Amino acid sequence: MDDLDKKEKELLDYILNNDLDLDDEEAITLIKEKINSNPRNKQKNEYSFGDRAADKIAKFAGSWTFIIIFIIVLISWMIINNKMDDKAFDPYPFILLNLVLSCVAAIQAPLIMMSQNRQEEKDRQRAEDDYIVNLKTEIIIRDIHKKLDQLLEENGSDKVYEDK
Repeated sequence: MDDLDKKEKELLDYILNNDLDLDDEEAITLIKEKINSNPRNKQKNEYSFGDRAADKIAKFAGSWTFIIIFIIVLISWMIINNKMDDKAFDPYPFILLNLVLSCVAAIQAPLIMMSQNRQEEKDRQRAEDDYIVNLKTEIIIRDIHKKLDQLLEENGSDKVYEDK
């Protein structure tokens, strides 16, 4: 903490004394480091091939394209099997179709859940970054108000900002 200048120490005191739920190390990092990286670039490299594939499959499975293709396949399956009569590979109760649909659902559900978990993780990180940026912005704005008050006092005007 010796390498912090006077303003940084004031900001650190403000953070620690205003019950902002940060420990000393987090507060020092907050003051010294900038948050200006794009979270999308950072997160693309963190996931495995399987994770990225699951995200793409979940994205496609939740699209209108998938729904339309799926409906066309289902209707075609039923029409073809009804027209073939004795030669049908899956006659009327469509037991094979039921099996295929169950398998698709069994595979799709975990993929979608994995994708949602990763999205939740990204959202949590984004919210934490937003909190830190907002906190730093509030501290900087308070500092600017204090400086403005000092300038106004030197010129004999009233204060703009009252610190509580």
